[in-house]
Amino acid sequence: MRALLFLIATAAYAGPCITANQACTEWVVLGGGPARSLIYRTYSLDTPHPQITRALIMVHGANRDADNYFRTALAATFLAGALEDTVVVAPRFACGQDPLGANEVSWPCGGDSWRSGGAAAANPSLTSYDFADEILRKLARKEIFPNLKAIVVSGHSAGGQFVNRYEMANRVHDTLGVPVTYVVANPSSYAYLDATRPTADGSSFRNFGDGRNCTTYNRWPYGLDNRTGYAGRLTDEELKKQLAARPTTYLLGQIDILPLGGFDGSCPAMAQGPTRLARGQAFGKYANEKYGAKHQVTVVELCGHNARCMFTSETALPLLFPK
Repeated sequence: MRALLFLIATAAYAGPCITANQACTEWVVLGGGPARSLIYRTYSLDTPHPQITRALIMVHGANRDADNYFRTALAATFLAGALEDTVVVAPRFACGQDPLGANEVSWPCGGDSWRSGGAAAANPSLTSYDFADEILRKLARKEIFPNLKAIVVSGHSAGGQFVNRYEMANRVHDTLGVPVTYVVANPSSYAYLDATRPTADGSSFRNFGDGRNCTTYNRWPYGLDNRTGYAGRLTDEELKKQLAARPTTYLLGQIDILPLGGFDGSCPAMAQGPTRLARGQAFGKYANEKYGAKHQVTVVELCGHNARCMFTSETALPLLFPK
């Protein structure tokens, strides 16, 4: 009996798992099972951890390299001195060409499906945002994380697109009993809430003037028209209200001004600005001025399109690890 109590106590206060391999992964069951998706995490989401006071979710980019993003999140957590009191989670949104585990959910490999709340390839009732919802619900369980005070949902590049649209669309934000903030880093595009787009200098917004030649400029995920998947379950007004109300920071690289790293040069993306930096600055201004949001636009000096540079910067750490 004494040995059993010792093992329970040891498990309860075990240190973080900090290797980006199978030892630091677990499965999240979706839709009641058997469907499931993989996460990397520093602490199990099913074992009580009273020492944990915050959670950081880090969404990968277009390469679906959750292991590398887990490493980046770990580096940031180490620099913040937060390994012992923060649970780090890096979900994997797999596609069909990836090696898949038994019953692992996957999304179409091309296009915007996983990053915009689209339906899974073989599970049309499940979307990528349902996966994120389930992670948030697991983190908010008082019996597992009784002292959790903050959840941060962050993502870079395609992951930044995911977080921008998930922030405005998710239906769990106000149900968790734990404050959630969002950090949107260097996405190639944003979901606009109306038919206006920034002027060439980004100083104001007007109805897009080239809709005849760019007929998809306002279609989801660039705008609200023709929404599918998770976001299709909400009205335009719900999306507008939620975007404005939820605390968000647009974290932008000062030198993310080149068409590199999967830059979206399509006409609906170019309607939002010439570079990722310009697009982020314009969208933050748009959300605040047109919809009354109180979002932050934060530029990280000397960083380009590089998640490690962005998330380990002194600028980013207070956003990722709120006190």
